[in-house]
Amino acid sequence: MSLAENLDSIQQRIRAACGRAGRDVNSVLLLAVSKTHPAETIQAAVNCGQMFFGENKVQEAKAKIPMCPGKARWHFIGHLQSNKVRDAVALFEMIQSVDSLALAREISLRCEQAAKTMPVLIEVNVAGEASKFGYPPEKLVRELPELKRLPRLEIHGLMTVPPYVTDAERARPHFRRLRELKTKCEEILGAPLPHLSMGMSGDFEVAIEEGATTVRVGTALFGPRGRGAAVKKPDGPGAAGAANPSSLPSSSLP
Repeated sequence: MSLAENLDSIQQRIRAACGRAGRDVNSVLLLAVSKTHPAETIQAAVNCGQMFFGENKVQEAKAKIPMCPGKARWHFIGHLQSNKVRDAVALFEMIQSVDSLALAREISLRCEQAAKTMPVLIEVNVAGEASKFGYPPEKLVRELPELKRLPRLEIHGLMTVPPYVTDAERARPHFRRLRELKTKCEEILGAPLPHLSMGMSGDFEVAIEEGATTVRVGTALFGPRGRGAAVKKPDGPGAAGAANPSSLPSSSLP
């Protein structure tokens, strides 16, 4: 299938999941996970109407983003090392993977130096997997007030990567737990957290049913890494696979 056909299929699945959950399709942002895919593939996706992309390696993004269309918008979704924070602050409009107070402090410091503010999501290891990064839920609850005080960070919500499962339904409890944790965090902060980034190619529909506002989809859109979907130019702005600009959350991101 072509990239345009894949994009159209994903959008249909998003609409169906929103319908089942009684949600407005405009409340869900499709973030195209573009790691390992070249600038030409990003250009093709932008031609189809996809504007939001997620990268998980700063060095790859630093080389690739300057070659991509200027209207593409970039989120960082991988584990961020402290020595890469300055570049991440310069390259991305949101960092979705803040997983420690030390990292949050470094981001705030680098943002101060760059005279900017960074919207962030706090990554939570909801399943307690030793192989995964992310805040343990109880630790996040304890440190949230201190995270809130960092002057150059705007906490927009939470993110998680649940354990890999072949049956998407088995991911549902993890998504539900993140949603419940978001509610608890909102009570602590005394302010809403508008975003939940959860759900990937194999389980994003279940994530939407449980409240995801951002789904991170790579393989279902681009094909397996190293063997991407065929790139075909759409026939025009209204061609099948062209993303509807109104499908982006109005409150979403700077």
